[in-house]
Amino acid sequence: MALLEAIFGKKKKSFKASCNITKEPIENGFGYLLTTAQIVTSKKYWDMVMTEPETMSYTISHFNNQSSGTQMRAMIFEKYASVNKPWIISDSIINYFEVNKEEAKANAKKWWETEGSFAPTNAGPADQILNSVEYSSSKEYAILEAGSKKIRR
Repeated sequence: MALLEAIFGKKKKSFKASCNITKEPIENGFGYLLTTAQIVTSKKYWDMVMTEPETMSYTISHFNNQSSGTQMRAMIFEKYASVNKPWIISDSIINYFEVNKEEAKANAKKWWETEGSFAPTNAGPADQILNSVEYSSSKEYAILEAGSKKIRR
């Protein structure tokens, strides 16, 4: 019986991950682990998010003073700012964030070693980690200003 289980037994699937932002695959042991607070405080990140094809219509509406566009941008901010788990991100997007790359890389290694269960102590929704001024500033930029350079030429 043991021989049959060894031959036909289910093999454990290898742990895989893809970038939480770009969706590109990340090789085991690579990438960077960031917290939601680190993600939402990046203006470059919000400029990218609010000008993606899926969100551009809301951005255009917002800058044309249509409240529906502003409301959707607020919902997008809340969706990302409320993420409880840390974000595994790829080399291609790390420069959007002003973070200690060595620390983020070391945290990613711990994350891989624990098959995604490691979380830095400051992980969690942004409003629980950032002080009220930082949170409000990030929220205001994301909702009211992000993407303006692509719209207002």
